[in-house]
Amino acid sequence: MTLPQRTKSDTCRVLLTALIAALLSFSGGLTIGQELDPQQQSWIDHYAKQKNAPKLSEMLLNTDDEPELTDGFTVLFNGKDLTGWKPKGGTCTFEVKDDQIIGTCVPGSPSTYLCTEKSDYKNFIFTCDLKMEVDGNTGVQFRSNSKPDTSKKAKPNSEAVFGPQFEVEGKGKNGRHWTGGIYGQSCGGYFYPLWLKEHRAARAAENATGWNRVTISAEGHVVKTWLNGVPVSHWIDAGTYSEGFFGLQVHKGKSGTILFKNLRVKELSE
Repeated sequence: MTLPQRTKSDTCRVLLTALIAALLSFSGGLTIGQELDPQQQSWIDHYAKQKNAPKLSEMLLNTDDEPELTDGFTVLFNGKDLTGWKPKGGTCTFEVKDDQIIGTCVPGSPSTYLCTEKSDYKNFIFTCDLKMEVDGNTGVQFRSNSKPDTSKKAKPNSEAVFGPQFEVEGKGKNGRHWTGGIYGQSCGGYFYPLWLKEHRAARAAENATGWNRVTISAEGHVVKTWLNGVPVSHWIDAGTYSEGFFGLQVHKGKSGTILFKNLRVKELSE
């Protein structure tokens, strides 16, 4: 497959990945993906030309146990109202009911994000539970930022969210099942697609109709994800997305109702 020409930023990412890979390999702490999955061929063909598409040699595997999720965490949602949160993007709605945040798709609206007002999260372990009550598309933004939305359909003073996202697909996009992969929202597509043979367990980890536990670890350049305790992504950021806010996405579309609860973060020392 032919990948797009790399920019200076892409080259920096490749060199950084190689350096970290060498260090981890020397210490015995690295596993590299080996083979593209033929079951994913149609998606490989579709996404291989995206700006962020990784080379096979760049794809590290997450083989770590899920972090401990009890001690040292700060609650991000008080269960009563949206204090500390702010919507950005479109007009999809967010409300609080039964200690849950309920995000609802509004047909015709752009994707909408309920974002933490605190916007300088750097190193952390984040976790939450989410459920697709009405199937759609969602995700959790992390280390993300926003800028004025200059698109033709944008409303006055609206903001466009961009940055890495823990992708969530519900019943799966025609069998793709990339929940837990890392998507570059409005910044070049998938940083970490789940298209390797080694990702089969990760692709099977989602409960499409029930609750799912999302876990994200970000320390320096290294980002890892888990879905229901199953290791999924291991991505090396070139330093482009070193800090930002968290955001709960309701993707644009015809339908979708997403429930979020138990949103917590443990900030780590630099």
